Amino acid sequence: MLYRIARAICKVFLTVLGLKTEGLHKLPEKGPVIIAANHMSNWDPVLVGVAIKRPIHFISKAELFDNDIMSIILTKLNAFPVKRGSTDIKTIRYALDLLKQGNILGIFPEGARKKLYPDAIVQTGVAMFALKSGAPVVPVACIGTENTFPLGWFKPLLVRVGDPINLSEYLGKKISSAVLQEASVSIMNEINLLLEQ
Repeated sequence: MLYRIARAICKVFLTVLGLKTEGLHKLPEKGPVIIAANHMSNWDPVLVGVAIKRPIHFISKAELFDNDIMSIILTKLNAFPVKRGSTDIKTIRYALDLLKQGNILGIFPEGARKKLYPDAIVQTGVAMFALKSGAPVVPVACIGTENTFPLGWFKPLLVRVGDPINLSEYLGKKISSAVLQEASVSIMNEINLLLEQ
């Protein structure tokens, strides 16, 4: 309920600011999907959530859940915590369960906000979830969010959705750190291509 209300309010606000979308038809209408997006601002999950009609379950840094009130709000908005810098088994299981139930999982492969996307260190979580679940990975580019509130004083905002990424060459292989890193770089490259269009 809160997700729908928040999305409706944010949609009005961002529409006034000129939010545009491209490629929404490339997103599967049902079934499990992993959204992999660039991350240059705290606005990025808001833009993606507004642009995509299906509810998204975003993985967020655990520190955001330290405050009890914020934790309740984020949970109601379908976000759930991950402890960065460690293997968070609880989060991994929860995310895989969400995908098994046919939900959309939202992840930022850079792991944190980055100002220069080509130099970003890519985290391997997206690839791991994709290879373990078989869910398609859809790259998304958030453009115009690197500016300060109110988003660069009406600088154009765009959410561009790309084609699902073909990871078939990695399927059936042992999920090693090398395989995960290679697949993760491929995913980030697709996001960067969307940013450069």
